[in-house]
Amino acid sequence: MYNRKDWFMKKINAQVSLIPAEKNDMKEIWEMQVEAFFGLLEKYQDFDLSPANESFEKVLQRFEQPWTKYYFIVADENKVGAIRVVDKKDGSRKRISPIWIMPEHRNKGYAQGAILEAEKIYGTEHWSLDTIFQEKGNIYLYEKLGYHWTGKIEKINERMDIVFYEKD
Repeated sequence: MYNRKDWFMKKINAQVSLIPAEKNDMKEIWEMQVEAFFGLLEKYQDFDLSPANESFEKVLQRFEQPWTKYYFIVADENKVGAIRVVDKKDGSRKRISPIWIMPEHRNKGYAQGAILEAEKIYGTEHWSLDTIFQEKGNIYLYEKLGYHWTGKIEKINERMDIVFYEKD
């Protein structure tokens, strides 16, 4: 029987691919990250945690961790964002931290497609991530993909809280 949701998921997934980033791509990854998160930094003033406020050196340090892999999110031959996957291969949860879509490419299903592609590579179970509680679109996306709130909330400042999600 024709299932519209399955067709939509396949269509979205087919539009997105993950291309592994190399060390010489890290300057571009960092620049994209700063641009992609700058609006949230301005909105929430979270200067200690915001990916928009991270140094290039910190991003490069993460890249060099043996359990970290960065990918460009590519759609229609354009780099529309990036995702970092942490997989320590020690039984702990795999982690998405961070994922972003560039402002001009948002609301096209690319983040959903990227997460589904990451799950194809790393498996669909035993994931974690966190997001800004006040960003309802992010929460909707993660819950739609099967992530559930753990009940943990961390207050960052008077404007922003972080909520934690898992997928089993």
